[in-house]
Amino acid sequence: MPANFSRTLIGAHRTDKGNRMLGLVLAFVAGASNAGGFLAVHQYTSHMTGILSSMADNLVLGAYGLCLAGFSAIACFVLGAATTAFLVNYARRHALSSEYALSLLLEAALLLGFGIVGAFLTEARGLFVSFTVMLLAYIMGLQNALITKISNAQIRTTHVTGIMTDIGIELGKLFYWNIDTTAEKPRVLADRSKLALLGGLALLFFLGGVAGAYGFKQFGYVSTVPLALVLTAFASAPAFDDLLRVFRQKFLS
Repeated sequence: MPANFSRTLIGAHRTDKGNRMLGLVLAFVAGASNAGGFLAVHQYTSHMTGILSSMADNLVLGAYGLCLAGFSAIACFVLGAATTAFLVNYARRHALSSEYALSLLLEAALLLGFGIVGAFLTEARGLFVSFTVMLLAYIMGLQNALITKISNAQIRTTHVTGIMTDIGIELGKLFYWNIDTTAEKPRVLADRSKLALLGGLALLFFLGGVAGAYGFKQFGYVSTVPLALVLTAFASAPAFDDLLRVFRQKFLS
């Protein structure tokens, strides 16, 4: 059952149920990483809109160092998204079962590394900003691109602005008074299933944030290790299927 759950969650063959389940899981992880990361570096690393706006402000104010710091974070986010695209397309061209699991395993490895050596990374400086900010921004880009590709851009997990916008749109439809319905004026209907998913994503992001902030406050950087282990377990079955296939081809054929 755990192996089948892993294949449903992150396997190459997608279903709406699998997409929704993965979206909820990753929303929790994103919330935890974002909130815990804020306590570590006093900066949210998934909010590209805010970072880009702050770059504009800092440029006008002459704070060029802060402007370059924002550029570094955005560059790492974009690089993370590009990495997911590379891994997914590589896996597709080689017909791998771990088409989407590779990105999840990489995210798990980076979260594990962050949990083990995060304190050192916070003190170390990279290109205008700490390696912690660069790493977390990279992870957020990696994850957001993964769920975007899996769901055909229907689900986002690392930022909530789009989620709240879509919730508002569906609520507007839900409470619309269809008093003048005719053949020429069809009923305005909300997508209740979509509304439930959006609400779940927002809730799981919030709960992840609470868990991440509490975990970092109580245990420090090591609080990300359980997240890494959970992601590894979720992605394990498709990766194992690929390893088993390679073994059979090389040694049993």
